[in-house]
Amino acid sequence: MISYFERSFQKQIAMKNSVRLFTFVGLLSLCFSLSAQEVDPGMLTLEKIYKSHEFNSERMGRMAWLGDGSSYTALEYSADRSGRELVKYNTKTGKKEVLVTSKEFIPGGEEKPLSIDNYTWSPEGDRLLLFANTSRVWRTNSKGDYWILDLAGKELKQIGKFADPSNLKFAKFSPDGKKVAYVYYNNIYVEVPGSGEITQLTDNGSATMINGTFDWVYEEEFHMKDGFKWSPDGKHIAYWQMDASVIREFYMINNTDSLYPYIITVPYPKVGQKLSKCRIGVMPAVGGETVWMKTGEDLRNNYIPRMEWAANSHEIVFQYMNRLQNQNQVMLGDIRTGNVRSVFTDTDKAWLEVVDDFMWIEDGAYFTWISERSGWKHIYLVSREGKEIKPITNGEYDVISIELIDEKGGYVYFIASPESPTERYLFRTKLSGGEPEKLSPAEAGHHSYDIAPNARWAVHTYSNFDTPPVIGLVSLPKHKTERVLVDNEKLKAALAGVKTGESEFFRVDIGDGVELDGWIMKPWNFDPVKKYPVLFFVYGEPWNSTVQNSYGKRNLWYHLLNQKGYIVMSVDNRGTKVPRGRDWKRSIYKQIGVLAAADQAAVAEIIGKWDFIDENRLAIWGWSGGGSMTLNAMLQYPDIYHTGISVASVPDQRLYDAIYQERYMQTPELNPEGFKKGSPITYAKNLKGNLLIIHGTGDDNVHYQGMERLMNEFIKYNKQFSMMAYPNRSHSIREGSGTTLHLYTLMTNYLLDKMPPN
Repeated sequence: MISYFERSFQKQIAMKNSVRLFTFVGLLSLCFSLSAQEVDPGMLTLEKIYKSHEFNSERMGRMAWLGDGSSYTALEYSADRSGRELVKYNTKTGKKEVLVTSKEFIPGGEEKPLSIDNYTWSPEGDRLLLFANTSRVWRTNSKGDYWILDLAGKELKQIGKFADPSNLKFAKFSPDGKKVAYVYYNNIYVEVPGSGEITQLTDNGSATMINGTFDWVYEEEFHMKDGFKWSPDGKHIAYWQMDASVIREFYMINNTDSLYPYIITVPYPKVGQKLSKCRIGVMPAVGGETVWMKTGEDLRNNYIPRMEWAANSHEIVFQYMNRLQNQNQVMLGDIRTGNVRSVFTDTDKAWLEVVDDFMWIEDGAYFTWISERSGWKHIYLVSREGKEIKPITNGEYDVISIELIDEKGGYVYFIASPESPTERYLFRTKLSGGEPEKLSPAEAGHHSYDIAPNARWAVHTYSNFDTPPVIGLVSLPKHKTERVLVDNEKLKAALAGVKTGESEFFRVDIGDGVELDGWIMKPWNFDPVKKYPVLFFVYGEPWNSTVQNSYGKRNLWYHLLNQKGYIVMSVDNRGTKVPRGRDWKRSIYKQIGVLAAADQAAVAEIIGKWDFIDENRLAIWGWSGGGSMTLNAMLQYPDIYHTGISVASVPDQRLYDAIYQERYMQTPELNPEGFKKGSPITYAKNLKGNLLIIHGTGDDNVHYQGMERLMNEFIKYNKQFSMMAYPNRSHSIREGSGTTLHLYTLMTNYLLDKMPPN
């Protein structure tokens, strides 16, 4: 017989076992639930985005139009994927012909084909100049090996074998195709391929005397790398020379790549400091004395950001800007005497942009010019002596770029977006002027083009915010798609399987008639009754725009954050690089970081009142200028923003380079108050929210020095913050195995920890 106590004990055991079973089943169910969530193909992971190739975009191989555009060539992978081959297409029919197989790109004695970055055709079209095995110089791969491939005999010959050929730059055929000129360790050489005949044109090249290429700041801010040009008759070479001997060197230390650290030096002119001497000379292609253009004695406080031959072989034309970059003179130079004359001058009370769309027409009687003198960016024809200035386009819209001048047909083709600054379309108008004709289809988004010389064909690339690029061959002017070249169907299918919410563009009125463009990305399971935290993505400076209706892979990260419960937004403040007229862009002159930060704060306060937004959980992040904007937002408006992530920022504007910062701010001597008010470091004592600052210690562009100075200010005021230094990474923070995945994991975890979505 079982006693009461024994029955009671058995009941307790049974109950405990029941609880244990219930708990086990519950935990098991939870595990199955979590496991199901982890394998849900619609849910993104950082590894999927940044480690796998699932979301890689397909691109078109390097192409070049042949002749008038009746055919073109492209580098494509062979059918067996063993290497790239050069193929030729008939533009009209699409008929394909393999010109060079991957095996024919293998040099004698080697086993693998050349890793080709680019190629150019000889004037006769019988040889190729190949740029291969390239390596990076500052931002881009601009040095490497050069090879000539004779298409008849399929023979490969290397250029510049007299020294270290992997350090050649900018090799190009002479107009008659008989010679090749290039830069080697800051000197210019001319070589007759196959003969061994090499002529060294300059002999004073050094680390600080730079011939045929540029110093760091010209490359960074004027995008100048290739610094010499053949004359049309092939008898002379015009080139830039930079004397960087007075530029102070910035030191970066590499602690990781050797047993003992070593110093990396970068001649870097900070704002207000001395600049390189810059001049242009012309010398015979067979060697001889250089004739220098007589631009005056002050070679340090002016810029020469563009130069071409002036539609003949006895004059060059160049743009000559003052240090504050608010005056740009078009100057003609006589190559025999060095005498120069100014034929046209553009001015602005704030700053001017360098004109890339400079082209001669009517046998050199006129050149094209883009100016904002009317308040909008438009195309003009200027006579050779500057006495006649004729507008080709006009109206309250900006011309973004000239794509082609079809002088024979009498048209200029250009990109513009009169209705929305977030989009891009192709237009054409008569060279004599008149109403522009829109050629792009109605699909909203970004349309870009590579137009054939005969203006009958174009390679058209289209994308929008949610659609990856589609590349097709179109016939003009009807814009009929003849063939799809890249459809990105694999990427589209991968994206279609991702759980995404609505993405939409909007405008927000911040008062005084100012409306700002923005976009918003919502969670796939968005509930309008809920209150969501927001992450703002910002840039905010005149160099760029974040609110564009074009595809970007970073949106995948935003979709991941949407899936975790965040809303992601971006708004372009006044002063950003969008086609909204001169006054829009110049409104922030001498107050970078001031007006823009105020605009962003006004937006945040307005959006914080929206029904589905939690105004107490607003985060902000940005990179480079966006990193600086993040700091200014967090420190100037500490009661608005909950959390911030600042990547590669400029905390003190006095630390950045002269060309960029002086263009928009003048110098610290001329605008001391502006530099103080616009620099985040000024407001370090105001920090309240959570702040993560990230920087690469090898950033030659925006130096790690600024981050350390900012940290000192935070320490002084006992302001707590988080930081991550990426060893030896540059401004892009992408070097080294696993870097990108680590960076975005860091930022994601910080956001989840400091401002959790639930």
